[in-house]
Amino acid sequence: MIYAVAVLIGLFVGVLGTLVGAGGGFLLVPILALAEPSWATRTVTAFSLAVVAANATAGGLSYARQQRVDLRSFPIFAAAAIPGAIVGAWLSAYVPRAAFDFAFGVVLLGVAIVLFARPARRAGSGRGSARRVLVDRLGNRYEWSFDLKLGVAGSAGVGALSSVLGIGGGIVHVPFMVTVLGFPEHVATATSHAVLAVTALVATIVHLAHGDFAGEGWLTILVAVGAVIGAPLGARLSTHLPGRAITRILALALASVAVRLLILGWSNLYA
Repeated sequence: MIYAVAVLIGLFVGVLGTLVGAGGGFLLVPILALAEPSWATRTVTAFSLAVVAANATAGGLSYARQQRVDLRSFPIFAAAAIPGAIVGAWLSAYVPRAAFDFAFGVVLLGVAIVLFARPARRAGSGRGSARRVLVDRLGNRYEWSFDLKLGVAGSAGVGALSSVLGIGGGIVHVPFMVTVLGFPEHVATATSHAVLAVTALVATIVHLAHGDFAGEGWLTILVAVGAVIGAPLGARLSTHLPGRAITRILALALASVAVRLLILGWSNLYA
């Protein structure tokens, strides 16, 4: 029974995580925090990042087939995020569980507020010397410009923060790409997912080398299988939703999870 539940959780995480380009770590970490309160922070982050790596790889390939991944920015952003992902995976072993839950809630709530408060932005309204033109498989044309140096710096920071929290980075990277850099929502979602596949895999290898999975390897694999199955479904669903709708779904999911984690973290910090 527990194996079937694990696959179903992975399926849910995979569909929604791919839909919003976040990999599903922002959903899986709270689930693990509530279901396994005795797990150390490093075990939670290792488990989550392994599932995120599987989901992001499957989802990234689906988005690549849709021709929505910015193939010029993807390797640059991934290379910038990798060092931070390695450092973050190492630091996660030194973060107390109660502080981890509360900090994670603060980050998610802050991102949700930014997404809700920002005005609707016309695709391509970013400023910078880097210019991109992309036509996806359905014939949708996207044009935008952005500050490449800012994109590299932001990706490096996201890599470190997301690896410490075990969320993979998409939950922060997508809002950064859309709100700060001016990427079209659909392109940001797809490109972030491709970057996420690389950084989450690197962080997972670091955790594996440190023995952070604490005997939960089979459970990790089962959830990852569900996430891989759900990834193409999420990518396909994204083609039927406007970019702003995807952003709203992301913000709502973030806010609901953030409130629960803030309550949990606060109660544990002052228990």
